[in-house]
Amino acid sequence: MFQLSEPEQQLLLKIARQAVYTYLAGKAPRPPEITSGPLTEAHGVFVSLYDRADGELRGCIGNIHPATALYRTTSDCAISAAVGDPRFMPLTMEELPKVDFEISVLSPMEKIEDVSRIEVGRDGIFINKKGARGLLLPQVATEYGWGRERFLAEVCRKAGLKADEWKEGASIFRFTAHVFGEKKLQTK
Repeated sequence: MFQLSEPEQQLLLKIARQAVYTYLAGKAPRPPEITSGPLTEAHGVFVSLYDRADGELRGCIGNIHPATALYRTTSDCAISAAVGDPRFMPLTMEELPKVDFEISVLSPMEKIEDVSRIEVGRDGIFINKKGARGLLLPQVATEYGWGRERFLAEVCRKAGLKADEWKEGASIFRFTAHVFGEKKLQTK
């Protein structure tokens, strides 16, 4: 599984927070130029924002097919999570100090035919059927205490499909994620 060192994690979290701060200040975000190492590789990534007061999700956006370096994709996804998640009002500058950033760096997607290969707590799921697509990160099933079938049903619902549509004709992919956040690393 792809891993980042703690200093790399802290740098990526700093880039995400700074991108949102700069965007909310009305300026063009400019992440630092990184020329080598794992942060320059292209990886799928999701940035999640959580309210510090109650731990509730405040925004989550990702990119599973990035064309740029991880640090640049993270910067873009952080801004989108803050102001572009349609489930939430855009984050304000006043709210920014009140949210924690969490980053999930994804492994490549692996298409599977046998859902028994999905390991709850380790794998995330991506489903594609008739143009409807849904994805849930590995930590979601753990947070809610779901088993494999419930996890599959919930990713179908997220895609706008019926809960059991994963059983026939759906393309199902699994992936892992290296998940880290400000709350765990105590970084700002």
